[in-house]
Amino acid sequence: MKRTLMLTVLAGIVLSAFGLYGDNQPPHVQRVGMVIGIKPDRISAYEALHAASNPGVRDLLNKYHMHNFSIYIQKLDNGQYVLFGYYEYTGSDYKADMARLAVEPRNEKWLSMTDPLQMPLAGQTSWTKMQEIYHNP
Repeated sequence: MKRTLMLTVLAGIVLSAFGLYGDNQPPHVQRVGMVIGIKPDRISAYEALHAASNPGVRDLLNKYHMHNFSIYIQKLDNGQYVLFGYYEYTGSDYKADMARLAVEPRNEKWLSMTDPLQMPLAGQTSWTKMQEIYHNP
C-alpha cells in the first residue's frame, strides 16, 4: 500500500514537471504597451469603430494570440490626445504572428479605417511600442 501510494505521488510529480498532468502553469505572457496620438476631431469616429457592437477584428486578435487588448485615451496638458494600447501575447512566435496578422485582408481594411484617425509620434508610422519598466505579477 505504501509503495503504491509512493509510486502514485512520484508519478504525479514527474507528470506535473513535464506538463502532462493538469494545466496549473500559466502560459508565457508577453505584455505589450503602445502609444499613438489621435486627431481630436476624429475621437468620436474612433470610439464608434471600437464600440462593443462592432466586432471589427477581435477574432483575429484571438487567432494571433493577442488577449486582454485594451485602448485608453488621455488628453495631455498641451491639448493633444493620445491613445494608450495594451495587450498580452500568449503565442510562441510574436514576429511571425504579427506578420500573418498584418496581411489578413480584414485587418488591412480595419487599419485603413483607423490609421487616418491617428497621429503617430514623431518619427513613427504607427503605434509606438513602449518599454516596460515595472510589472507586479
